[in-house]
Amino acid sequence: MADDERRQGRRSGGGAAKRAERMSGRVEQARYITRNIPDFDILNEEAMSVIEDQAETVLQEIGVSFPENPAALDRWREAGADIRGDRVRIPRGLARTLCATAPSSFTQIARNPDRSVEIGGRNLVLAPVYGPPFVRDGGGRRYATMADFEKFVRLGHMSRWLHHSGGTVCEPTDLPANKRHYDMLMAHMTLTDKPFMGSVTEPSRARDSVEMADILFGGLADRTALVSLININSPLTFDSVMMGALEEYAAANQATIISPFIVGGAMAPVSVAGTLVQVLAEVMTGVAYSQLVRPGAPAIFGAFVTSIDMNSGAPTFGTPEASQITYAAGQLARRLNLPYRSAGSFNGSKLPDAQAAYESANSLNAGLLSGVNFMLHSCGWLEGGLVADFEKFVMDADQLGVLHKLAQGVHLDEDSLALDAIREVGPGGHYLGCAHTQANFKSAFWKSDLLDYKPFETWVDEGARDTRALATARVEKLLGAYEQPPIDPAVREALQEYVERKKASMTDAFS
Repeated sequence: MADDERRQGRRSGGGAAKRAERMSGRVEQARYITRNIPDFDILNEEAMSVIEDQAETVLQEIGVSFPENPAALDRWREAGADIRGDRVRIPRGLARTLCATAPSSFTQIARNPDRSVEIGGRNLVLAPVYGPPFVRDGGGRRYATMADFEKFVRLGHMSRWLHHSGGTVCEPTDLPANKRHYDMLMAHMTLTDKPFMGSVTEPSRARDSVEMADILFGGLADRTALVSLININSPLTFDSVMMGALEEYAAANQATIISPFIVGGAMAPVSVAGTLVQVLAEVMTGVAYSQLVRPGAPAIFGAFVTSIDMNSGAPTFGTPEASQITYAAGQLARRLNLPYRSAGSFNGSKLPDAQAAYESANSLNAGLLSGVNFMLHSCGWLEGGLVADFEKFVMDADQLGVLHKLAQGVHLDEDSLALDAIREVGPGGHYLGCAHTQANFKSAFWKSDLLDYKPFETWVDEGARDTRALATARVEKLLGAYEQPPIDPAVREALQEYVERKKASMTDAFS
């Protein structure tokens, strides 16, 4: 398709796209969370000041490495940093000053405007698991395929408490490594109308993501359509692949999550305070660099931190130390006036069992109370992030409704105080039949779409199903009810033409 034909297709398709958006919405979807509860602050003012001071010392005296990226070194040199080899030493206060141009909140647009999200402030946006090479279902643990990926996207579309389609919900290993990002992006763009993430595995794939989003939205015009995960190679190393992806996204005004990937005791000190110093130094550097590329580009303060089992060397999740870092990093993010990403349904269990539930609940609740604005991995995470599990996906997605309810806080008005109901019932009565109960019972309590609260006899008659069996049935129900949201045929055609042309320009590579 020629460029002028594509532009014409965008113009003629605009009305059709709006009509399609109005026709969608058959699936009940909750708006992103806006907290009416306070954040939990674990650090006092003195502690925060000490950590901030130590992070500045790290940047000035130890520095950070930008290997194989001469353009980045030139940017830092021009900004006033001391460059020796690929080591960048940043004068005290410079990184924080540069971070100040990043917005405190921003809108990520979705194909369905009703599902666009505001990231920052008092808001919490929930996104699914990201990155596992394996999946688990009734057949056991195996390498993920593109069919699995599409199944997760459909489940995410049908999950009413999930606001975001995410990115690499699993790694489709049956497709060439250099081409699979096209198929993943097409799945997010066509199988759901929720916002989604871009590719970061090569700078060219980040560029592809921007170009495909430009087609999908009929031109971005500085709107932010992508949020993408930029991991720091901790400790203190900013590799050229991730920084190249950051450069592509920042230049196009697309959002990046600047997130150290830290296993305490291996990639950071074993102490909570020492880890926080390193996290802050790394995040400030990454956000500052995004602002050197383009002042005002959206950036998110990321903190993915866990501890290590000193016996096996395996990472652990849902631990108290991880929660302490999550709470404290939230305070440091707010001091920088940046949106915050952390927490998720983290656990180290091999199955969606009691360990998985305990550890996930600890992490999810810490995320809510720490002021997280974008929660990646909120559902489906298993085995330390190596596995995306279909049943756990719907278990977690159901429990995200609890976060929605908790975030509402306690509402006080004449109806909620219920004095008339107390008068009506009086001493020794019951509230089941009173007017207040009859008027409010449908919406008074959060209701699970998954868990079983039936009497024992009914539970036995229905097969004595455990939570995983209920989740299997829930997966089947959601997929059976799935309907693909409408998309403008001209837009789909333009996307397909782009993907086919790009794939044809390269040979398959599986590593």
